[in-house]
Amino acid sequence: MFTYRPRPLRRVSIPKPGKPGQFRALGIPCVRDRVVMSAARIVLEPIFEADFCPVSFGFRPKRSAHQALEVVRKAANERRWWVLDADIKACFDNIDHGALMGQVERRVCDRAMLKLLRSWLRAGVVEGGVVAGTEAGTPQGSPISPLLANIALHVLDTTWAADGWRLGTLVRYADDFVILCPTQQRAEAARQQVAEILAPLGLHLHPDKTRIVHLADGAGGFDFLGFHNRLRRSRPWLTKRWYLYQWPSAWAMTSIRGKVRAVTTNNYASLPLEGVVDRLNPILRGWGAYFRRGNSSRQLAAVDHYVNQRLAMLASHKHGLRGWNWTTRFNHQWANSLGVYRLAGKTAWKPANA
Repeated sequence: MFTYRPRPLRRVSIPKPGKPGQFRALGIPCVRDRVVMSAARIVLEPIFEADFCPVSFGFRPKRSAHQALEVVRKAANERRWWVLDADIKACFDNIDHGALMGQVERRVCDRAMLKLLRSWLRAGVVEGGVVAGTEAGTPQGSPISPLLANIALHVLDTTWAADGWRLGTLVRYADDFVILCPTQQRAEAARQQVAEILAPLGLHLHPDKTRIVHLADGAGGFDFLGFHNRLRRSRPWLTKRWYLYQWPSAWAMTSIRGKVRAVTTNNYASLPLEGVVDRLNPILRGWGAYFRRGNSSRQLAAVDHYVNQRLAMLASHKHGLRGWNWTTRFNHQWANSLGVYRLAGKTAWKPANA
């Protein structure tokens, strides 16, 4: 008789985006375990999806980060200008197994499935050839981890829907969330209430990264889901009303510049420029599919400008020319003739009444 036993996950550390010197620990399961985890997720997801709250957007069918950003925009335009920008300290690594399984058992009574989930949580990790046990957490990198994290944090969603909504609007994408409040006092109360809700799950707000931001008059802003959010007056000469604008964050801009730079170094001078553009366009198209929205026109134009500059530098090196020649010989018209994908233009939407 075949008996399934999960193998320990392979521990891999990757750099955290936009956080130099910090790393995120991933747990990579073997192919066999990934297949079983994916099958279990297909079975469990509809069961829990029926209960999940509208404030949750991460790793759910037919819900996206753009929808979460739209809720943030509407809440800020309703003058909820005090924002709790929350950060859960190592959320995936610290979720209490007992609390998590308690939430699962509310909807699942099949003993075999419960035993299977417990075996994955306790499988341990392999690092440097040494197997270490796991007392808490659901390792990032496995197909079922996002669902388990949503199940655990569903406690925050339901508690907020029952009582916390009086303090502010909660918008959550997996372990990343913000709460938009009308006053500073409510924002402070929201931080205290969230800490009390998360404590039984073994989770805590990061003391250095959790902050309260005041948006009024564009004084402050916050990054959420790759976008920077800040109040702006759309037509200062006509109106004194403020609206929330959203554009790619500083990290997002640094990220795309790094990717463009990586495929336009002098190492590619031996390739035809059309071949370099063929490598470059999928990167620009993928980045633009997410960030070509909101009030991003200036940032999109800046990326187009940087792409043209990098291609001019590469072409100048390829032909043995001095300087970059990007304002004369290798200008925007020349880049367009190569078929470079352009980001600047109309964005997906802009704020109402703007």
